[in-house]
Amino acid sequence: MNNVKKLFSIKDLENLSGIKAHTIRIWEKRYNLLSPDRTDTNIRTYSLASLQKLLNITMLYNNGYKISKIAKLSEKDIPIVVRDLASKNSSKSQALNSFKMAMMNFDQTLFFKTYDDLLAVNSFHDIFFEIFIPLLNEMGMLWQTDSITPVNEHFITELIKQKILINTEKLQQNEPTKKEKVFVPYLPENEIHDIGLLYINYEIVRSGYKSIYLGQTVPLENLRVLMKYFDNVYFVSYFTVVPTKEKISRYLQDFEELVREENANVQLWLLGHQTQYLDLKTLPSCVRTFKSIPEVAKEL
Repeated sequence: MNNVKKLFSIKDLENLSGIKAHTIRIWEKRYNLLSPDRTDTNIRTYSLASLQKLLNITMLYNNGYKISKIAKLSEKDIPIVVRDLASKNSSKSQALNSFKMAMMNFDQTLFFKTYDDLLAVNSFHDIFFEIFIPLLNEMGMLWQTDSITPVNEHFITELIKQKILINTEKLQQNEPTKKEKVFVPYLPENEIHDIGLLYINYEIVRSGYKSIYLGQTVPLENLRVLMKYFDNVYFVSYFTVVPTKEKISRYLQDFEELVREENANVQLWLLGHQTQYLDLKTLPSCVRTFKSIPEVAKEL
């Protein structure tokens, strides 16, 4: 059965395009830009084609086109003008819209084409910071407002992960050039949200350091092996949902105790949603928190 979302509310359109529902209604009434269907209770519903059209209109509008001028374009001309504009300025907004449409339609081909077009004029580092991070942040909001399903989010996230892994592997063909630190990215037990950690691993390798990527749900005790094996180890972790608010301080106390037992020269770099529950004044001396991936990348 095909369960792809094909009908959208005006609130969905607002969330996906960034154009206020009130403005969309005005554009409908004054310029006849969209023609929604209506339910038996007179509620507007929009097709996937309407969403695509609105995203194209939004791209033109955000690039200085007056809505009155856009309204004069034919249905077939709007995508042509959008493609021409995108080819001239490699528009970030157009790329974001394309990735959104790929997500809504489960369209791998559109994802890869959009990515390849970006890569022709940008580094992967720039694509991730300028396109993928805003996209991932926006997806979180869209999921919370029920404009997309978790399946849509998983689909696009896994494609982004593929690109992170491919670009990391390319860098790993070369020997690390910096020997003073060894980084160990890992996630604590029951933490599976790894896309941020995967990208941090890319930045570590890109910066010339050796990285031992452990990945998801690693028991704290398992870190002892790395403390014995390497000097000057920097563990990096991303606390998205665990440890919980009630357990995060205890986790760091246990980590500090483990370091003390091994008499190790170790640091733990932390970021993620759960770190907001830490009291920075009482953090162990071996623990440091970061607010964002760019902040970690800057430190490398």
